[in-house]
Amino acid sequence: MNTDTAVPQLPTDYLRDPYPFFAEMRCGPGIFRGTVMDYSKTPESLRPRQEYAAVSFDAVNRVLRDGRVFNSSIYDSTIGLFIGPSLLAMEGKAHWDHRNLVSAAFKSKSLARWEPEVVRPIVNGLIDEFIRDGDTDLVRAFTFEFPTRVITRLLGLPEEDLPTFRRRAVQLISYAVDYRKAFEASAALKDYFLEQIDKRRSTPTDDIIGDLVSADINGEKLTDEAIYSFLRLLLPAGLETTYRSSGNLLYLLLTHPEQFAAVQANRELLAPAIEEGLRYETPLTTVQRFATEDSELGGVAIPAGSVIDVCMGSANRDANRWPDPEKFDIFRHHTPHITFAAGEHTCMGLHLARMETRVALESLLDRLGDITLITDDDPHIHGQPFRSPTSLPVTFTAVR
Repeated sequence: MNTDTAVPQLPTDYLRDPYPFFAEMRCGPGIFRGTVMDYSKTPESLRPRQEYAAVSFDAVNRVLRDGRVFNSSIYDSTIGLFIGPSLLAMEGKAHWDHRNLVSAAFKSKSLARWEPEVVRPIVNGLIDEFIRDGDTDLVRAFTFEFPTRVITRLLGLPEEDLPTFRRRAVQLISYAVDYRKAFEASAALKDYFLEQIDKRRSTPTDDIIGDLVSADINGEKLTDEAIYSFLRLLLPAGLETTYRSSGNLLYLLLTHPEQFAAVQANRELLAPAIEEGLRYETPLTTVQRFATEDSELGGVAIPAGSVIDVCMGSANRDANRWPDPEKFDIFRHHTPHITFAAGEHTCMGLHLARMETRVALESLLDRLGDITLITDDDPHIHGQPFRSPTSLPVTFTAVR
């Protein structure tokens, strides 16, 4: 087995374009000693001591599907410190018991109702706010706003609480930058959600918090701690990923005008465009796992206690799975990507995320014409592990 201990250094332009580095690392066994994470603003105490990175599709898929050898307990000592015990770090029976309970909040009949009653009105309401201007920054005015408003509405939170809720959510997500603010946000959100839980115990409501309070499988109900921890987990899952994936897709279409024109002319291409966007620019490129025992991947020895960076963003550009993977092509033959992870920790909100992105793009295409990206200030996709455009300044004409 390969026991090479040389640790590759991240390139200087890594946050703008990590894909050449990913491609170089995939030329080996698909896993290497080192990291794909940007730790430049992370306190030393939160950084792993021994780290490996899985970058090929096969290595990433194996790690995600082998929850016994590579589990999620790493999150107990990272974001789990701020959100509390949640599905993110659970394994086995405990994971499935909690997953079955909270999945009641994401049942298919809820999604069917949320689209016309919640998501589409919010999206169109946001477009109403800038459609007469003829220009806007779609990140500031649209892609960041609509998932925030959607998740707030689905949780059944008062509209006037949105600014405070959003501020606390951003502070919580930014724990690696300012952990003190993250702890403050965590405590404030706990108190806030406990108040919301108590209200629903006395007066049931038809929203996600109400569903979680009333969820019952074989006589078991969720504890208050399980509910508010899940709700704190829902913040990065429900806000970050959707706003980034929709922004990525808009950027990719606007910078590939022939494909954008094809989607405008044939809305059946929107579904494959969404999947290609998720593959080509994965909004959350990397998750992490913990090696519970000595093992090996691709001939590389992985000692027990190691942290594994599981780089879906690299796996989604593996030439062994996709021809010409570095090309954005909505017409390519569909081969499933691994953006929403795999195995027992597959993202629960994947259907909601796809629906939100579809509705957002449909509404923009229906109501705006001649959408053109302004490139003067070099808008581009940026970041690691979260990736999205820095801005999307556009001009347009109002259609309706």
